[in-house]
Amino acid sequence: MKYRIFIEQDEDGIFVAECHSLPGCISQGTSRKEVLENIQDAIKGYLESLRKHDEPVPFVIHAKAGI
Repeated sequence: MKYRIFIEQDEDGIFVAECHSLPGCISQGTSRKEVLENIQDAIKGYLESLRKHDEPVPFVIHAKAGI
């Protein structure tokens, strides 16, 4: 599954990533590489929790435009 993530660098130089499709799914890291790894882990855990609690899984981003 692919979800769009948003990455910003804060005033202290820390990278913060957020997945708006998964409310509250936020992570951080000291580099872009680290924050990408961390948000992938956070998304995986978020989705596992949704499934465990029989909650609906939000829509994913499709690879082709217009889908």
